[in-house]
Amino acid sequence: MATSAMPTREEFAALLDRSLGTSRSFEGRVMKGRVTAIENDLVVIDVGLKSEGRVPLKEFTPPGGEPQVKVGDEVEVFVDRVENALGEAMLSRERARREAAWDRLEQQYANKERVEGTIFGRVKGGFTVDLGGVVAFLPGSQVDVRPVRDVTPLMGLPQPFQILKMDRKRGNVVVSRRAVMEESRQEARNGLIQSLAEGQVLDGVVKNITEYGAFVDLGGIDGLLHVTDMSYKRVQHPSEVISVGDTVKVQIIRINRETQRISLGMKQLESDPWDGVADRFPVGTRARGRVTNITEYGAFVELEPGIEGLVHVSEMSWTKKNVHPSKIVSTSQEVDVVILEVDADKRRISLGMKQAMRNPWEQFAEEHPVGTLVEGEVKNVTEFGLFVGLPGDIDGMVHMSDIAWGVTGEAALSLYRKGDRVTARVLEVDVERERISLGIKQAQEGGQKDLRRNDVVTVTVKAITDGGLEVQAGENGPVGFIRRAELSRDRDEQRPDRYQVGQKFDAMVTGFERGRRPLFSVKALQIAEEKERVAQFGSSDAGASLGDILGAALNRARENG
Repeated sequence: MATSAMPTREEFAALLDRSLGTSRSFEGRVMKGRVTAIENDLVVIDVGLKSEGRVPLKEFTPPGGEPQVKVGDEVEVFVDRVENALGEAMLSRERARREAAWDRLEQQYANKERVEGTIFGRVKGGFTVDLGGVVAFLPGSQVDVRPVRDVTPLMGLPQPFQILKMDRKRGNVVVSRRAVMEESRQEARNGLIQSLAEGQVLDGVVKNITEYGAFVDLGGIDGLLHVTDMSYKRVQHPSEVISVGDTVKVQIIRINRETQRISLGMKQLESDPWDGVADRFPVGTRARGRVTNITEYGAFVELEPGIEGLVHVSEMSWTKKNVHPSKIVSTSQEVDVVILEVDADKRRISLGMKQAMRNPWEQFAEEHPVGTLVEGEVKNVTEFGLFVGLPGDIDGMVHMSDIAWGVTGEAALSLYRKGDRVTARVLEVDVERERISLGIKQAQEGGQKDLRRNDVVTVTVKAITDGGLEVQAGENGPVGFIRRAELSRDRDEQRPDRYQVGQKFDAMVTGFERGRRPLFSVKALQIAEEKERVAQFGSSDAGASLGDILGAALNRARENG
């Protein structure tokens, strides 16, 4: 019979099951225990089980630090197993910290809160961060807002991070230090931009230079200093004016608080050179400047720092037309100009280069009056004449009818080639139309200069046309023309086919065409001869007109009256 001091086998088994069941319920849980001893790099901890457990001392030592545990401390540990083969409890301080850290991180991640951690190692593509028991991955691109070459100064320092993503089952956590810095920076920008105002003058540091300007740090917020606002004078590249690291005084031109963009200016702190520009550069005055820029439509010339004018391509040269401005001037070249127009409101000045030089056609007309002999080189041969280079870089034209006596058309053009030197006589100068007419044959001896109006000469038929005859005066004289109506007083005899090439007869010079070709007339000669007979003999032959006879009779009556 069982007694109270000696339980039965069944009662003992029940008590054992209850005891083991209670102990096993602690497995996989985090429990509090007390440190009872520290032996040989092991920490002995009593968690209230039948046996104590041992935890490596390194699990109580932070990276690069000293052990943070002593006898009597109450600590949290994770119960892995109640007993091992030695009858000891299997405990883990690291596992306890990790489980507690996961709980905390999940809550902070859900609330989008920052977490504190310490960078302690390098891995491929980034770094490892201790988040109080959980190891997270910090990508290299998430260390700072700008690339960081050396992370050593950041390692071992507790600092805030933002959790980008986490997976507890896989034990994966990705954090960002950059997100925290950008958020802090944005908060600082918001506060700073509210304290700024347009027109305010500040000192800033040049952080970066681009083709179009420079970014200036105003003490936590950047502003853009555009190249056109650096100086009133033309700036080809910002590096001509400033360098990275320079401290510059700037004025706030515009603030966009929505986009947080700030436009800055330096030239606004200088006096405007366009003030009083019309007084300093009156229209019609000459000035000297430097070519700063060349475009397809002209060249910009700097008259003084900050003041530029445009010389349109049409105002660059009297003679060089339809050419690119770069063929006339070059950058940095000093040129003389004349002020043509000033518009201070639009900040525009129109300049002329050719106006600073004499009109070459006017100068030629003064130095070479009509009738003067000139020499020049044949520049071009066209279907209607020759172009001859003249002093002043201008050309004169010799019409094909003025090339040689007795030769016209293609035959006359074939007498000269490009590059030949010729002597010609100035026939006409039209300054407004910029045209000069020359004659080569008029410069020859025994030619045009021997013919005068009303001269009677013997001509030779050179060609027969429906409109009249082409004839040559004398043996080597000028070639002229007799119109059909001038072939005779008698209309029945005004037929060109009555003549033959080579036939010779007398005719009177009645005038000259614009090309200085003489005009002859048989009719005029007949009338002149008849008048002379009437004047001498008071009679007329059958060829005299009634008007001529009556006229002669009236003249005699007056003389006898």
